[in-house]
Amino acid sequence: MRAWIFAIAISVAFTPAPAAFAAPTCQDQNGATIKCGIPGAMPVGWRLSVQERLDRQMPAPEYQSANELLKLICVIGIFFALMALMPEFDGRRAGDWDRQEDDGEDRR
Repeated sequence: MRAWIFAIAISVAFTPAPAAFAAPTCQDQNGATIKCGIPGAMPVGWRLSVQERLDRQMPAPEYQSANELLKLICVIGIFFALMALMPEFDGRRAGDWDRQEDDGEDRR
């Protein structure tokens, strides 16, 4: 019951807290978001038109070239080959682990 009272008291204490508002952001002439008040910043609220934004965006290829896909397949193949070459280790045997400081024959 005390936990409920504590939880309710905390929630009531934080209820009237005001929301934090962020500072306004500005854009440069290319439409990138930058800090207001620095050289190259446009006035607060200025936006690049949709047509200008589309014109300035570089078109990305819709698909990867065959050369890039071949590189990706080779990298993944090398990764799996290295994984296959790793020694088996499951940690069940004492020989799987290195010698520790307290591992001695005089241990009782």
